[in-house]
Amino acid sequence: MAGGRCVHVPMRGDDFHIDWDEVRAAVSDRTRAIIINSPHNPTGKLYSEDDFSELTAVVLDNDLVVISDEVYEHMVYDGVRHRSVLSINALRDHSITVSSFGKTCHATGWKVAYAIASHKLSEEFRKVHQFVTFTTHTPTQWALAEFLEKHPEHYLNLSDFYQVKRDVFNGALGNSAFTIEPSAGTYFQLAGYADISDVDDVTMAHYLTQKVKVAAIPISVFYESPPGQRVVRLCFAKDDDTLCEAASRLSEVTRVD
Repeated sequence: MAGGRCVHVPMRGDDFHIDWDEVRAAVSDRTRAIIINSPHNPTGKLYSEDDFSELTAVVLDNDLVVISDEVYEHMVYDGVRHRSVLSINALRDHSITVSSFGKTCHATGWKVAYAIASHKLSEEFRKVHQFVTFTTHTPTQWALAEFLEKHPEHYLNLSDFYQVKRDVFNGALGNSAFTIEPSAGTYFQLAGYADISDVDDVTMAHYLTQKVKVAAIPISVFYESPPGQRVVRLCFAKDDDTLCEAASRLSEVTRVD
């Protein structure tokens, strides 16, 4: 709406780390905001303390606004706590955090989310929001409010709930030819297939969906310029029986030409 242009800085390496020198090089005197996502879709990565330190320096040095996508905030595993940009004093007045009741309450189709920001940033946010989402279905808002008030244990225990599913799925894939590094957050698991095939990830996703009957997403579609990793994204927000059946089918895949 304001003539802005999105500049992409890709995550690097097999561990999908952020090259902060690349981030700095991408910032110019026309840069106004930086968009981040942690826990990250599709990789499941979390920002580390070093990442937040680097982010803080970039934001303060260039007087930027942070738009922080934290919709998977209640799905963080292995005893790690989610770190919001709003918990960092230096970033609080520079940040807009976006969260999702849909993700947290297993109701993604309801499309009810919220944003938190300082009064100054919230005023600007609302000027745009009224033209993007004029209204949100009232009954769903009342339902979610009542549910969260009466059942806070739901979101407080959500990490444990999904970690069990992650571990069931990954454990069932233990003897497969896929390379599995347990997801640190979200309800997505990456599966490397370099030992199975040299085909690109779109071709592999088509094969898995059509032939193996397990739906997968190629991660290249999340990139502006895909780096060519042989990795697909799988979702473990499913019943345990479904996860085990999917893992059984995937474990039969040994070679794709």
